[in-house]
Amino acid sequence: MKIGERGQVTIPKELRDRYGLDGSCEVDFVEVGGELVLRKVAVPVDAPVRRWMGFLGGEPENVDQFIEEIRGR
Repeated sequence: MKIGERGQVTIPKELRDRYGLDGSCEVDFVEVGGELVLRKVAVPVDAPVRRWMGFLGGEPENVDQFIEEIRGR
């Protein structure tokens, strides 16, 4: 396997299928015992929600009061 001009490598389809690597997953390179190892990054179950946390400027200090305010009470 060769490294391309931009530092890219192609993971063979057989290995991508075996380890569930597709365009939506993230991988990381780590050094283990003097070797470079490719690892699939574990994504937390709540990752889709975490991505949007803080999007509206943080969490309200008092959730009950916030709900009453947005309801207009």
